[in-house]
Amino acid sequence: MIKYFRAPDIEARISELIAALKLGHIDPQRLICMRSRGSAARRTVARCHAMPRIMQAALATKAYYIIEVIAEQFDKMPEDEQTKTLIHELLHVPKSFGGGFKYHSFVSRERVEQMYKKFVSGKQDMDP
Repeated sequence: MIKYFRAPDIEARISELIAALKLGHIDPQRLICMRSRGSAARRTVARCHAMPRIMQAALATKAYYIIEVIAEQFDKMPEDEQTKTLIHELLHVPKSFGGGFKYHSFVSRERVEQMYKKFVSGKQDMDP
């Protein structure tokens, strides 16, 4: 059985990435990070979930996104690969922040690497 837990450590890293990569279209107040345990998925490290428009209408709320990291896979990865995984998931969130997704035709390995290099170089600029 899969169990889900709020992941404040991932939320902090996501907030840092949103700011550093200037992903202003992502509202961190409506992006929730969860860690799951017990998933049967073996090749999946993380997932991005969206609240469909019909759910938004039924609940009279705006869109929310959830980034789920699968503990058994994600937690044992090196920090740089974790960061790339989080960037990958953030790239699935469209500029409209309306409940849709950007697919893998947009979220490519090359784009993730490019964003990761931008993130790392920005962090180096801030180091004393």
